[in-house]
Amino acid sequence: FYCIAGFSIVIMSVWPYLQKIDPTADASFLGWIIASYSIGQMVASPLFGLWSNYRPRREPLVVSTAISVAANCLYAYVHVPHSHNKYYMLTARALVGFGAGNVAVVRSYIAGATSLTERTSAMANTSACQAIGFILGPVFQTCFTLIGEEGITWKLVNLQLNMYTAPVLFGALLGVINIILIFAILREHRVDDMGRQCKSINFEGEESGALDQDAEGNVDHVAVVAINFLFFVILFVFAVFETIATPLTMDMYSWTRKEAVFYNGIILSVVGVESVIVFMVVKTLSKKTGERAILHGGLLIVLVGFFILLPWGKKLPNIQWQEIKNNSIPRTTSAELLMPFWSLQAVQLPSNHTVEPVGCPVTQSWCLNTPMIYLAQYISSDILIGLGYPVCNVMSYTLYSKILGPKPQGVYMGWLTASGSGARILGPVFVSQIYTHLGPRWAFSLICGIVVVSLLLLEIVYKRLIAFSVRYGRMQE
Repeated sequence: FYCIAGFSIVIMSVWPYLQKIDPTADASFLGWIIASYSIGQMVASPLFGLWSNYRPRREPLVVSTAISVAANCLYAYVHVPHSHNKYYMLTARALVGFGAGNVAVVRSYIAGATSLTERTSAMANTSACQAIGFILGPVFQTCFTLIGEEGITWKLVNLQLNMYTAPVLFGALLGVINIILIFAILREHRVDDMGRQCKSINFEGEESGALDQDAEGNVDHVAVVAINFLFFVILFVFAVFETIATPLTMDMYSWTRKEAVFYNGIILSVVGVESVIVFMVVKTLSKKTGERAILHGGLLIVLVGFFILLPWGKKLPNIQWQEIKNNSIPRTTSAELLMPFWSLQAVQLPSNHTVEPVGCPVTQSWCLNTPMIYLAQYISSDILIGLGYPVCNVMSYTLYSKILGPKPQGVYMGWLTASGSGARILGPVFVSQIYTHLGPRWAFSLICGIVVVSLLLLEIVYKRLIAFSVRYGRMQE
């Protein structure tokens, strides 16, 4: 919860804060700041995972959380330097992501502390906490906007407490509380797949004597690689879904920036609530059908969700230059109509003009011949993706931990987390390029193709996605 809330609590305010502290920063640099969180997490996850295999898990958890606390404090002070402020912000967000690499340690702890029958429920609970953090982060941010842009200044420590810095300082406070809880509550605990108490095998040199017969055998690396690929695809398509929401709705429905942020914020919050409910349902459903079948169903739902988004019909979206001509610039000449949109913006508007240009920009050539995506399509897609994504997410983690078996899973969990971080980096880059230049038909068709490939891979490795103990005949599936 803390890691995801730490990510989402500032996501809405990064751009205005960046513009305030460093006017030289442009939108492309904002992309790097957003991506830096995932890059930091991708680098840190295998390292913290390896650490947790050989030392008490309390150590990497405390150190990683302390890094996040320090990074949040740095973010609150990025306005202080006289130059290069944007690079300080980039460093702060990258370090917050680095600290969030402890997710690998958390997952490996859960895998080692639960029996096979408890595993799905425990993983679902953790995923639900992440979903709640994702929902509440922006809610906290909204509450802090009441402080205002100026806020108050504590001159003794040169701290500005305003709507941009208060959320990260709140995140730092959560981190301090987390560290206290780790020392006060967390204890090393390990059971085998059947729930029998075992000696810990991940620290104090006990590895040699503690690996009993239940841990003997090799991990199925084909299944491991397959789950890593599937998890990459799952987070890739969700990153695409998050990234495309605002520009798609602005292009298709002529929403203003404010309307797009507001309405999509509501939609994402509803999707988050839907995800929490799905996590709770999955715990019960998996006992009847098994994780593989649910993962298969989740991917099918995601496929249908993106297939629904394919444009059809004959109605075209409103073109942005037409909106400007009709609503904003009553006396536009024919020569001006031939100008590209970015040039048209420079046309002198009346002094009382306050209308924001809306619609599909003519600079995106596909706007002139691609049918619009109806609002009912978009809402239906949101509902389906909000149903399929959490199912796939929790089933991937659960199956992965069961395939790995009773051996320490820190490094493997680190690679899985790194796969997800890589997907969150590449997803926005992919969709921004394909959508801008080729349009929604190409973007969503390619996504559908990627999900179909994932379904085919799942079919190929389906029989291999079984628990370690089942594979070696120590338990019945």
